[in-house]
Amino acid sequence: MIHQFVTFKVDGRLLGVEIVRVREVNRVLSSTPVQHARPYVMGLVNLRGQIVTLFDLGLRLGLGPRRLTASTHNVVLKQEDVGLVVDEIGEVVEVNQDDLEGPPANLGGLARQFVAEVAKLKDELLVILAVDKLLTLE
Repeated sequence: MIHQFVTFKVDGRLLGVEIVRVREVNRVLSSTPVQHARPYVMGLVNLRGQIVTLFDLGLRLGLGPRRLTASTHNVVLKQEDVGLVVDEIGEVVEVNQDDLEGPPANLGGLARQFVAEVAKLKDELLVILAVDKLLTLE
């Protein structure tokens, strides 16, 4: 079985989310801050009449805050009304089920509880995020 993942980079790491979980990818728009929100909640943005909560994915994963640049993007997830702010967007990659493995013991500072699986690509390791755990407010 082949899986498709939307890929992006955060703090130099290649991360991915199953394509069926992604509604759209766009540039980060100015957002409205939310008082008393978790530190990783960057704010709210209105996307064509729908309110979306922006998560700083770097902070959420324990990698530190994102610095907004020309390559910063927002990966809007289906159904959850959440946008993940990432350093740069990658491409859609296909991975065979046999090439998916459990997360390794050392993920270089990445919060392990948010990692579902990893896949060894030709040049680097793709870390597949556990979206449901990522979206659970702690």
